[in-house]
Amino acid sequence: MTFDPPLIPATLVRRYKRFLFDAELATGERITGFCPNTGSMLGLTAPGSRCYLARHTVGPTRKFSHALELVEADGTLVGINTGRPNRLVEEAIAAGLIGSLGQYAERRREQKYGINSRIDILLRDPLRGVAYVEVKNVHYRREAGLAEFPDSVTSRGAKHLEEMGDMVEAGHRAVMVYLIQRDDIDRLRICRDLDPAYAAAFDRAMKRGVEACAIRCKITSHEIRAESLVPVEEACLNSVV
Repeated sequence: MTFDPPLIPATLVRRYKRFLFDAELATGERITGFCPNTGSMLGLTAPGSRCYLARHTVGPTRKFSHALELVEADGTLVGINTGRPNRLVEEAIAAGLIGSLGQYAERRREQKYGINSRIDILLRDPLRGVAYVEVKNVHYRREAGLAEFPDSVTSRGAKHLEEMGDMVEAGHRAVMVYLIQRDDIDRLRICRDLDPAYAAAFDRAMKRGVEACAIRCKITSHEIRAESLVPVEEACLNSVV
């Protein structure tokens, strides 16, 4: 996926109130913009970090003309926009990067399932049946080469894991895809110390037959694309085939 129009380089001043950030443009102008990430963004909000912004036309549904897209951390660019992963995973499925998921005849987004939930990607095929694909955005790193999820407590994420297990028990296929928006990673681990409840829900889901995989992205200031699968460090893991 190419950034079009091109991103604007800037320096991050601060991120606050979950949806807002301040930055300084190359011209010296200070701006306030929209941060498309409601999570903690742990490790990605240091003042003075180099960042890249998307430029939009202000209108009835858009208050700010700038949106935060990339932040430089640990010497690499990290994608922070949580609106990107679903599209990137769709592209990865279509390109055949995720096992047999690309062999399903029909692919739909945001379909209702479970209890007041929507599945990110629903796959259907006359021969293969139905596959529920849940996508999680990942960018947290505190050890070289290791991505971790989640970076804060996510009761919603734990609920999704339980519902995915329900889909397996109903006779369908369910796949967790962890989309890592950085390219300095060679493996992923569930972050048990920051959210033990999510880790427990993950373990239950794996035992019930939910599959899981992690995809590393290649990121430049011009484009972001799903690059390759990386292993998930879990002994009871059901790998995607």
